[in-house]
Amino acid sequence: MSPVSARHSLAIVVALGLTQIIGYGTLYYSFSILAPGMAKDVGLSREAVFGTFSAALLAGGLAAPFTGGWMDRFGAARMMAFGSVLCALLLTLCAWSPSAWFFVGAVILAQVATGLVTYQAAFTALVEHAPQNATRNITYLTLMAGFASSIFWPITTTLAAHFDWRAIYLIFAGLNLVVCLPVHLVLAGGRARRAALVSSEAPRPPVAGALAPEERRRAMIVVSLAFALSGFALSSLLVHMVPMLAALGLGAAAVTVSALFGPSQVASRFVNMIFGERLPPTGLAMVAAALIALGGVVLAITDGNLAGAVIFALCTGMGSGIGSIAQGSVPLYLFGSEGYGAITGRMTAARLVASAAAPAVFALGMERLGIPLSLLLNAALGALGMIGFALVWRGTTRG
Repeated sequence: MSPVSARHSLAIVVALGLTQIIGYGTLYYSFSILAPGMAKDVGLSREAVFGTFSAALLAGGLAAPFTGGWMDRFGAARMMAFGSVLCALLLTLCAWSPSAWFFVGAVILAQVATGLVTYQAAFTALVEHAPQNATRNITYLTLMAGFASSIFWPITTTLAAHFDWRAIYLIFAGLNLVVCLPVHLVLAGGRARRAALVSSEAPRPPVAGALAPEERRRAMIVVSLAFALSGFALSSLLVHMVPMLAALGLGAAAVTVSALFGPSQVASRFVNMIFGERLPPTGLAMVAAALIALGGVVLAITDGNLAGAVIFALCTGMGSGIGSIAQGSVPLYLFGSEGYGAITGRMTAARLVASAAAPAVFALGMERLGIPLSLLLNAALGALGMIGFALVWRGTTRG
């Protein structure tokens, strides 16, 4: 890659990183902070609000194969620009909700739109831009986007001390419209310019997958199941992290401890950027699942101890950080760049459908079984996901 093309790729990664921080921060990480106010305002129980979020994640998962196909057909950046407008509109509708049913519908549609602006779309945009360098660019992107939780948990908590959730959602809608939309429009309109920048270079062939054609069907099923299990385990912890740590006795320190999640994501991605080539993406996925399971076990056996909570946040953050890279790099490594959007769409669907049940199931588990036992059961699911990645790793023909 020429120096000009390298600089252009870096600019694309930085621009997408900014929109990922805003997308995940406004549409995902803020929800658990605002949920109590939402429940009180719209006349639903907290369990019903988290159940709504689960249903919304389910809808987003079911939509993922379709959005992936649209990205292959129309271009990921164009779909991201459309998604920015749609997310801003739906956050506004959430804020305006005159009734509980209207609120439920707006939250569900917002999570469907989220798939157009978050990792699935951003990874596809990077593969479209430079398939041979996509794995490295995905690592750089997730390195930057790892700050989303550390930025938006404190921001949302601070805003909640001065505004109600409706006003906060209007602010978040503005961020998607004023910041993310222009970035995505520039990326969508820059295809001809990018072609001119690389016109002097030899054509770059698509990336071939590591699996033989006859092995791909089984691998798709196993990997999708592994992503589903590890996604369930992580989603349970992320959505409930701040209130769960507070319930374990950390009080106001729960936000501070939870804020370690973001830096640990970034640290794990930085380490992977330096040493990650020693492991294939399937190996990284195994490490991610193991860290998430370990974090839950540590928190369960320490039962709210500050040191245990810190280890939990660090392990969960590192597992999430490496796992985010794996979401983009494992499909590329196993199946290649041809039809990448549709392939990631199917895997994302399996992960999100399983993750959809996580907030409500884990909330019910904490209420009926207690936090420690719920954490141990959740860790067991993560361990099963690790085994699934190990099985596929054995079937690869390279690495």
